[in-house]
Amino acid sequence: MIKLTPILMAVLYGLVLYRFSVWRTQRELDANSTELADPILKVLMDRMAKALDIDRIRVHIYEIEPVNGLAAPDGRIFITRGFFNKYRAGQVSSEEMASVIAHELGHVALGHSRRRMIDFSGQNAMRTALAMILNRFIPFIGPWIAGLLMSLVAARLSRADEFEADAYASALLVKAGIGTGPQKTLFQKLEKLTGARGAAVPAWLLSHPKSTQRIAAIEANESKWAAR
Repeated sequence: MIKLTPILMAVLYGLVLYRFSVWRTQRELDANSTELADPILKVLMDRMAKALDIDRIRVHIYEIEPVNGLAAPDGRIFITRGFFNKYRAGQVSSEEMASVIAHELGHVALGHSRRRMIDFSGQNAMRTALAMILNRFIPFIGPWIAGLLMSLVAARLSRADEFEADAYASALLVKAGIGTGPQKTLFQKLEKLTGARGAAVPAWLLSHPKSTQRIAAIEANESKWAAR
């Protein structure tokens, strides 16, 4: 039992830290967001809502500049002000923005936020256990290696979530009569919109897949669906 104590403590720490992060995120979002009110986007969101057989899709604008979308742990969908400004400036079409909303709906529907609570806690426990073991054989750098290994695991899980949310979004966009074209064109311009330099980083180190991989996965799903 004594040997397991550090691992159990790590799991408990992970749960407490996650709960605190959820509380802090919800507080930040509540204080710095307003509901999206755009008539063109509303038409597209209503089409997606009809496809999902729900009354409406509610989206909020999060008042920060980085270009991003967010599915909060409580199930709310957010688009950043920076992303919305790109849309208003004509750099992103209404259909492309709808594809972002569909993607975030995928994260909510597939329970990614809830699952990450378990993943986060488990990764903390595994990091602690690995650090203890490796430190016996490789003093000082053992914990660093353990941290690196768990970061790679976390990135892989995150990439899997992104592919799943992309697939959900594709299916929803097709059902709503919007199609996957806007989804793919957005990915083609995403690095420029975000100012990312992801092309210089190996794909397996990224928490999001490369845009080319995401487009290829969407097209593979389209081929699979067409063959049915």
